[in-house]
Amino acid sequence: MPNRTLRRRRPDAARTLAHEVLRAVTGEGAYANLELGHRLATAGLDARDAAFVTELVSGTCRLQGTYDRIIEDASGRRAADLQPALLDVLRLGAHQLLSTRVPPRAAVAATVELAGSVVGERVVGLTNAVLRRVGERDLAGWVARLSRDEDAVGALATRTHHPRWIAEAFVDLLGDEAEAALAANNVPPVTTLVVRPGLAEVAALGGEPTPFSPFGARRAGHPGDLDAVRAGRAGVQDEGSQLVAWALTRPDAPAAPWLDLCAGPGGKSALLAGLAIGQGQRLLAAELQEHRARLVAQGLRAYAADPLAPAVVCADGTRPAWREGAFGRVLADVPCTGLGALRRRPESRWRRRPEDVAALVPLQRRLLATALASAAPGGVVAYVTCSPHRRETAEVVDAVLAGTTRPVTRLRAADALPGVPDCAVGDDVQLWPHRHGTDAMFLALLRVG
Repeated sequence: MPNRTLRRRRPDAARTLAHEVLRAVTGEGAYANLELGHRLATAGLDARDAAFVTELVSGTCRLQGTYDRIIEDASGRRAADLQPALLDVLRLGAHQLLSTRVPPRAAVAATVELAGSVVGERVVGLTNAVLRRVGERDLAGWVARLSRDEDAVGALATRTHHPRWIAEAFVDLLGDEAEAALAANNVPPVTTLVVRPGLAEVAALGGEPTPFSPFGARRAGHPGDLDAVRAGRAGVQDEGSQLVAWALTRPDAPAAPWLDLCAGPGGKSALLAGLAIGQGQRLLAAELQEHRARLVAQGLRAYAADPLAPAVVCADGTRPAWREGAFGRVLADVPCTGLGALRRRPESRWRRRPEDVAALVPLQRRLLATALASAAPGGVVAYVTCSPHRRETAEVVDAVLAGTTRPVTRLRAADALPGVPDCAVGDDVQLWPHRHGTDAMFLALLRVG
């Protein structure tokens, strides 16, 4: 008989695109939300397929570590020993089988087609066999199997789909409440919008006004559909970020310019700029990286015609390009691990490592020291992180205050956010997704003597 070449049906466009995005995330270090937005903008998919791609990528990234352990169990191989492109195929298949309503037979068949197309026919049999093993249990059954020999913290980490070190940090902060906080990281947030003060009203955003910030609204749909967003009179910003920026403006401070020390990508700068103008002051937004400084300037463009229009400089916050004591209010929103934004950055929990915390702490301390030195006598400094990790938050503030020669008073930050319940941690503020529906933002307010 003549040889016959098996002609496999071409995989559907949505799964192919999801695999391409996932490869960029896992292989090239791309951010899932940014890569998704870029690829979907030119893919020409209808709304249903675009939503499916988003679910495949975001969901797979969120549970990646769990899926890798399941794949290892089902295949008898270490995930690191599998070809990276094949591993991403299997991750997408596991997500469809265990966390979506795609019928199991369809999930296996479509993923096998994808494997044959993007990796090669040689892996089709392996893909089929592994996914059939994966489909023998539901997700709860796999979690029970994976956690059967783990201690309490390990089981919590497995149950909530986090690395152990993150679960340990949350238990340290919250005790028994840690499970609710970790579970909240697995619920994608509704897009939150924010007005630029003086340029737009919250009513122009549509949606539901945010419960605590007077500047925001939660609204489903694409932000670019709104005229205010396209014109720069509004933008996208989590309510927690709105609150910590707003809090800086609440205590009394000297009449002097304001400084955003680490401004990129510019969301907090845009909010502060309008609030500064409202108080007759001008904001200086400083950013180390040129491409991020351009993003800041883009976000501030709607204020360009104002006599007190904010200025943007490309500058190293640890080597200030301004004189000491020049600013009435200073925001130090320092680089951090981003553990407070795991709802919106699903890949971060598996990308970050404990050593990243240790590497960032010295920079965080130097930036806070600069912020204090930049404040005028009586000025107010906000130290902010999008991380609840103790080493990045209160311990940084404690260490810097212990080493400063200027008199500094730690204000009760919750007094600047009187409508936000259960946010005070000593003198500082810690927001949480499960309590406040925001990112887990940390805030310390300091007054320089």
